[in-house]
Amino acid sequence: MTASDRTRELALAAAQAAADKKAQDIVIIDVADQLVITDAFLIASAPNERQVLAIVDAIEERLLTLPEKAKPVRREGERAGRWVLLDYVDLVVHVQHSEEREFYSLDRLWKDCPTIPFVDRDLVPATADASTPGGEASPAE
Repeated sequence: MTASDRTRELALAAAQAAADKKAQDIVIIDVADQLVITDAFLIASAPNERQVLAIVDAIEERLLTLPEKAKPVRREGERAGRWVLLDYVDLVVHVQHSEEREFYSLDRLWKDCPTIPFVDRDLVPATADASTPGGEASPAE
């Protein structure tokens, strides 16, 4: 069993919010087959405590704007700003200081689980050619 569509939607929205705040090494891990308590982990990191907290705030704000508003049932680690956990039941978000990310290596711990692909929308090159009708790219000859 893999992560539900709702979990994927939450994870991708949270990942984009993190990317918008310049989070580093964003990864979404589908842990549905391994854990019964959650379907996915989102892991992101930042080089300082202030940025960790900014990323966490951005994720929370973004998930509250979804049609089915999502609010974390638990939030831990905010005081220190080194590793903040947001628990959305089906999705658990880990925003870590880069040093904690390297030391605890959650990515390595869950390396046998599949990942959910995420690409920052700001890094995707425009592929549509505006000069063709409908904005579609013209076929190669």
